[in-house]
Amino acid sequence: MKTFKPVTSSANSHTVKNVPTEKRGIERAQLPNGVRIITERMSHVRSVSMGIWVASGSRVETPETNGLSHFIEHMLFKGTKNRSAEEIAQSVDSIGGGLDAYTSKELVCFSAKVLDEHVPIAFDVIADLVLNPMFREEDIKKERGVILEEIKMEADSPDYLVHEILCNNFFKDHGLGRSILGTRATVKSFDRKAVLKFYREQYDPANLLITAAGSLDHVEIVKLVDQYFGGLKAGRRAKPQAAPVTAAPIILREKDSLEQVQLFLGVPAIPLAHPDRYTCYVLNTVLGGGISSRLFQTIRERQGLAYAIGSELVMYRDTGMMAVYGATSAQNAVKMTRSIAHELHEISTNLVPAEELRRAKDHIKGSFMLGLESTASRMSNLARQELFFGRFVSMDEMLERIEEVTADSVRNLAQQFFVPKRTALAMLGPLKGVKITRQDLIAAS
Repeated sequence: MKTFKPVTSSANSHTVKNVPTEKRGIERAQLPNGVRIITERMSHVRSVSMGIWVASGSRVETPETNGLSHFIEHMLFKGTKNRSAEEIAQSVDSIGGGLDAYTSKELVCFSAKVLDEHVPIAFDVIADLVLNPMFREEDIKKERGVILEEIKMEADSPDYLVHEILCNNFFKDHGLGRSILGTRATVKSFDRKAVLKFYREQYDPANLLITAAGSLDHVEIVKLVDQYFGGLKAGRRAKPQAAPVTAAPIILREKDSLEQVQLFLGVPAIPLAHPDRYTCYVLNTVLGGGISSRLFQTIRERQGLAYAIGSELVMYRDTGMMAVYGATSAQNAVKMTRSIAHELHEISTNLVPAEELRRAKDHIKGSFMLGLESTASRMSNLARQELFFGRFVSMDEMLERIEEVTADSVRNLAQQFFVPKRTALAMLGPLKGVKITRQDLIAAS
């Protein structure tokens, strides 16, 4: 295996500032060039999960560059100055670890999970990916074909397609409304010049965050990051993109090849770090967050209208959407829409009973605590809190905030969210004869 020759900066090791925080053993540091490092020691495990995060994602793309964040994520695995694509695949696999990456609307992540003794090897690999990509023309050509096939694959997934239709029109003319994958036209247009330009703009020290959780030593992780990233020229964080103005269209799109009508309904919600987020979690759980939720029990169990039905929260730095997804037959599409509208009206009008509120709170608390049991989830949680919250929220604080949610606050938030004239709806499937109007989104009194 080839070893990565790090970029070094002798000055940096003397100017890094370490700031210990809170009860969870979380420590933070920042290199002089702006690269941030956050670690959490978990003394009861032998593994370490590490992630290099780029605070960018598809929302910063223009219509012409749509899909470049995801495209570059793929390209970094095609070979570096030090490793071939095959050597990248073998490097972490050969030590029993895992290597992963993903692109979202607001983030790109490259991560590895390994035994604590293999931390230097694994970090060498992910740092090499981020710092030394080759972007060969022949690889770009091949990857265009791969991603075009990925776009076709997703187009064959009706639940994905109806989600994209709704979001594209809900966040109209904004990066949050465009597909992470890009379009066939944009992907076909990507060449080495476009890839290099976008990479240099986004993979800037000011956009880089390294997080690690597990059996680790904070000082050693900081030294490792400084060794590889310390010599990068200081960057300047880009000005945040403006929040989108949401729209509320009703879109009916015919697709006769489908057996069911796919429905996706969305209303404006709150940003990820909003003070009312815990109330929002409870509202979502009561409405459609599980098999005991109102949507599941009413629409599937009592009325038998759907197999798949539920709600979800889509939350970003500066905006959000609460959404309902379901699939049913064409003859039941209007009935299901009206049933959903009825449930939205009910939760906006009447207080959630104490027992139901208790179940929702316990469900959320259990999900939060179970979600922080692995090193990978802790590593991701560190990044999320740094990039979106700007501080570290302890588990005790989260549990307290959940307990503070009242039936009144749930109803008030529902009244704010579930306004028919601000509700967007997309339907996809065999829609011949199906007619949906704004009136169908207003529950009968």
